Amino acid sequence: MSGGDSMRLQAIEARAYRIPTETAESDGTLCWDSETLVVVNVSAGGITGMGYGYSDASAAALIGQRLAPCLVGRNAFAVEACWQAMAASVRNLGRSGLCAQAIATVDIALWDLKARLLGVSLARLLGVVRDAVPAYGSGGFTSMNLMQLREQAKAWSEAGFGRIKIKIGRDPAGDVARVSAARQAAGPKTELYVDANGAYRVAQAIGLAHQFADYDVSWLEEPVSSDDIAGLRQVRRHAPPGMAVSAGEYAFTVDDFRRLLQRGAVDVLQADASRCGVTGWLQAAALCEAFHTPLSSHCVPALHATLCCVAQPAIHVEVFHDHARIEHTLFDGVPPLRDGCLRPWQDAPGFGLTFKERDAQCYLV
Repeated sequence: MSGGDSMRLQAIEARAYRIPTETAESDGTLCWDSETLVVVNVSAGGITGMGYGYSDASAAALIGQRLAPCLVGRNAFAVEACWQAMAASVRNLGRSGLCAQAIATVDIALWDLKARLLGVSLARLLGVVRDAVPAYGSGGFTSMNLMQLREQAKAWSEAGFGRIKIKIGRDPAGDVARVSAARQAAGPKTELYVDANGAYRVAQAIGLAHQFADYDVSWLEEPVSSDDIAGLRQVRRHAPPGMAVSAGEYAFTVDDFRRLLQRGAVDVLQADASRCGVTGWLQAAALCEAFHTPLSSHCVPALHATLCCVAQPAIHVEVFHDHARIEHTLFDGVPPLRDGCLRPWQDAPGFGLTFKERDAQCYLV
């Protein structure tokens, strides 16, 4: 297909939707009662691509006022050039954080558009290395009591998840009891992961990791702040054998990923396309190959199912409770869970997702 004037970007639109959670939720370092979904539509050649992520409503304004003007008229196939133009446009605002999330959401839409213009799925455009990716159930919020935690862990196991993850860190003195309850409910064959969201100190994280090992915990996520790369490395060096230390969900640029890998801070690198974009995800995957390190996704499961199937180092995708609920409610084409794996549609164009705008109208900010 020609990349002439008919393939120039014509419109970039962004909207934000604030969606209440089922109940107030918390993890080791944050409390929330809603999720803000940012949806972007980009069009060229009579075709529209869609991207989405979770951020703040101000990201939609940033896209409309700052990013869209620097993209309109550009070649829709030149996604990398668009990526560079967006990055340059926010130089004086700060590349990471909110700006990175806004860029990522547009980038996702641009990749979806490119595949749709070519009439193929993004999985086929990028080249699949697997047809399905293992998934793990994620939630187990610290706002849950032990009974609620057991019920969710049991439900995940019954749904077919071979891996589950719970939140810890809000009350370190009670975290062993939380881990014990989750292990009891999930059974001995289910892999058990924990996520502290940076709540611990280094020595505290190491001590608790050895107690968690008694319950066969095999994944310790962000035991200390991901900004503390030296601390992550120290926890990793002293963690029990077989317990992987992971981080990377707050990496916004290729340099963020490189620093974590270069300094030996993680056993598994995490990446979140809603914060680094498809372009950033592919960069992270290439770095993981170079550093011989596994890669895992963070949240946004319907998007990451495709991306994990095209990235050789990817080992699994996180099915985060809040995002999975929103995706199943407000999107058509969400990849199904079968035998503990997500299987993206390879015959549907782009990501294969359709946003149900009419159903979401009541949440519009």
